[in-house]
Amino acid sequence: MRTFVSVAEAGSFRGSARHLSRVQSAISYSVGNLETQLGVVLFDRSGHLPKLTPQGQSLLADARSILLKVDAMRARARGLGEGVELELSIVVDSLYPMPWVMTALHTIRRSYVGVSIQLQVLPLGGPPAAIQDGRVTLGILAGEDLTDSRIELEAMHSHPFVAVAARTHPLAAAAEDLGTLEAVALAEHVQIVLSDPTQLSEGRDFGVLSPTTWRVNNQETKYAMIRAGHGWGRLPYWVVAENLKSGELVRLPVVALGPGGQIEVQFYLARRIDRPFGPVARAFREAILANRASET
Repeated sequence: MRTFVSVAEAGSFRGSARHLSRVQSAISYSVGNLETQLGVVLFDRSGHLPKLTPQGQSLLADARSILLKVDAMRARARGLGEGVELELSIVVDSLYPMPWVMTALHTIRRSYVGVSIQLQVLPLGGPPAAIQDGRVTLGILAGEDLTDSRIELEAMHSHPFVAVAARTHPLAAAAEDLGTLEAVALAEHVQIVLSDPTQLSEGRDFGVLSPTTWRVNNQETKYAMIRAGHGWGRLPYWVVAENLKSGELVRLPVVALGPGGQIEVQFYLARRIDRPFGPVARAFREAILANRASET
């Protein structure tokens, strides 16, 4: 079948022989043998160059499909022999810069073609819970507050987390007038807050200063609500950088949330202590660290 496809793509038996590093007679014999087994003529040989018959044209797509599956099976078999994971499951805190994750996944895809990837992006207790329960191989966590002894952490790097509001929000004008904002200035304004999908942070709030909160279950909704002027909130700098540059969003210098309303969130690579990284997970780790190093 591989010879059949090669002849069809090369347009001649001689071209196929050159491509497969075989003698032309071996190519002709292989195609003839396949025709005998299938009971159809694949090529019309009456002209100067072989031409696919209607039967050959129909079966070419089947041959290509079968060879693709064979090659995939061989790749998976090599992975099994080398101890390479067939699947890498990852959970990432929604605060973590997604462009860095995408770059790392490109690296994995080039090196481990047959490996399946499962990626979850969750807030707060979502990532540590997924690791603790054994639902994922590897995690990227924001801080270590919600972890326990079953999780091994490796400190990576930090990223800014900033308080912002829409340009049209009253707090934007207050920030411009006052220079800094104390917690009392936030009392009359809604704060947009992420809800924890787990019970790990039950009874605890992180950076919640307004008595009135609107809670959402994902960062995309929080970002949209802040942009729409429904309230203020804290978001990763990578999410709002362009909005701050354009003036659509304004930074709020809330003194209780760090200098200029900004804190650095520390991120960690994490895994269950009884589940060491395999080759693909190690490659992802190296790609994440290398990509971050190039950013700085």
